Amino acid sequence: MPKLLGYLYYLVHVQELRSIIQWKVWHNPVHERDESKEPESLKKCFYFLDKTSRSFSAVIKELHPELLVPICLFYLILRGLDTVEDDMTIPLEKKEPLLRNFQNVLEKDGWTFTENGPNEKDRELLVQFNVVIEELKKIKPAYRTIIKDITKKMGDGMADYANNAEHNINGVNTVKDYELYCHYVAGLVGEGLTRLFVEGGLANPALLQRPELMESMGQFLQQVNIIRDIREDLDDKRRFWPKEIWSQYVSKFEDLFRPENQELALSCSSEMILTALNRADECLYYLAGIKDQSVFNFCAIPQSMAIATLEVCFRNPDVFKKNVKISKGQACQLMVESTQNLQMVCDVFKGYVRKIHKKNNPKDPNFLKISIACGKIEQFIESIFPSQTAKGGVVSGKIVSPEQEAKERAEREEAKWDMIYMGIAVFLTLFIISAFMVSI
Repeated sequence: MPKLLGYLYYLVHVQELRSIIQWKVWHNPVHERDESKEPESLKKCFYFLDKTSRSFSAVIKELHPELLVPICLFYLILRGLDTVEDDMTIPLEKKEPLLRNFQNVLEKDGWTFTENGPNEKDRELLVQFNVVIEELKKIKPAYRTIIKDITKKMGDGMADYANNAEHNINGVNTVKDYELYCHYVAGLVGEGLTRLFVEGGLANPALLQRPELMESMGQFLQQVNIIRDIREDLDDKRRFWPKEIWSQYVSKFEDLFRPENQELALSCSSEMILTALNRADECLYYLAGIKDQSVFNFCAIPQSMAIATLEVCFRNPDVFKKNVKISKGQACQLMVESTQNLQMVCDVFKGYVRKIHKKNNPKDPNFLKISIACGKIEQFIESIFPSQTAKGGVVSGKIVSPEQEAKERAEREEAKWDMIYMGIAVFLTLFIISAFMVSI
């Protein structure tokens, strides 16, 4: 039944079906990993990359060969650090020194860690962490220095929070604390990646002079995750929404999940989304500093997914009931659009920002601020890619006649019907194959 519902969904959303086919069949990676030249230890690292993150794994494996292995190892090291920090079965007296000195274990040949709880999903990575250390010692010293430096900063930040009894019991208190937490778990990742990009000659060195841009890249992704995962975090007895925000709407954090408080909860969610939206224009500014297409894809895809997720979460009561996600078709569509150029990514942001603005409720106490934030993002995009459209006027610097406009409209209509016919053909093919298999 779920598969049948999926077929029906894509029969209605033909554009998404087209994007899935386009990405799966016709997507050509900028660079392809050559497994034949890899030692067993490196193959094991990519195995763990696939196992720990399906979403990041795909874009990492298409990176420029110069940064493919360093960024794979960087991800696995931070994932290992996060696995220690997340495991509540490890006593604090053992966890804190391990977090603060994790950068030192990267120098110890054969180091592994077997003391994670049996239910910790990524424990196997630490059990065989020796392969990560082995490969880390083979990369350029400059890359190794950057990875160790970020590992040290992140480990200290995680140890501070693990040692903070109030945070462990009551969650994040102020917006400042919230952004500091996001800095340690995501902003530092943005800093490390930027330093790797610049060191590899694949990004503009001027990015290093604008730390607020790389900070926003990490903050935006992390804040969107925290907004989306509120229900899951509550079930795991974790609170990341700052008390400074939610206490304006309810007395107790758990009250956000009561049906009778739905409007209050949505207003609280709007303020959280507003906090994230204020970072969006800086993310687009950052992307303008990327020189290499594979690195651009690596950075742009998650950002496009984030703005789409933000729009799905906005004014959506399901956020307080379950983990809300964009559809697979939407994800493929975003990947297709985000692997072109900056203008296409700006168009993606503009489209979702306009959807947020359209859903904005005048009764929401954050209505005006959200409208201003959406306008700010559109104004920024307009400053980079000016677009003026008028009947028989100018479009992207070209004079367009009414006849040409009519012709373009006809072409768009024809393309729409082509997609509908293709969707029907795919559905019928799947139906016939399924019926044939059932009959056999």
